[in-house]
Amino acid sequence: MEAAKPPRDASDPRAPHAPPPAPVWLQRMSLIVLVLFCFYIGGLLAVLPWSPRYWDQNGWLLAHPALESIINKGWVRGLVSGIGLLDVWIGVSELLHYRDFRG
Repeated sequence: MEAAKPPRDASDPRAPHAPPPAPVWLQRMSLIVLVLFCFYIGGLLAVLPWSPRYWDQNGWLLAHPALESIINKGWVRGLVSGIGLLDVWIGVSELLHYRDFRG
């Protein structure tokens, strides 16, 4: 059995150093991109299952009748819409809980 190594002190020159944090502008820009992505995808997933043009009259689904009978059930549409609303909620949560990380 190998003996447990004692933890290294932060002042130890052999201790691995964490990379510096990204600039604040880059952190904020990535937050904006993430929130917009979550809103866009979440909105599409929440609305498209109830749109007959995109959901019911889909050419790919019309070519697969067995899959079409499952996809057109109300609980599947509700599940997809729920995932969309969850995605929007994740975007709002990220926006509200954002903190700049400054090293």
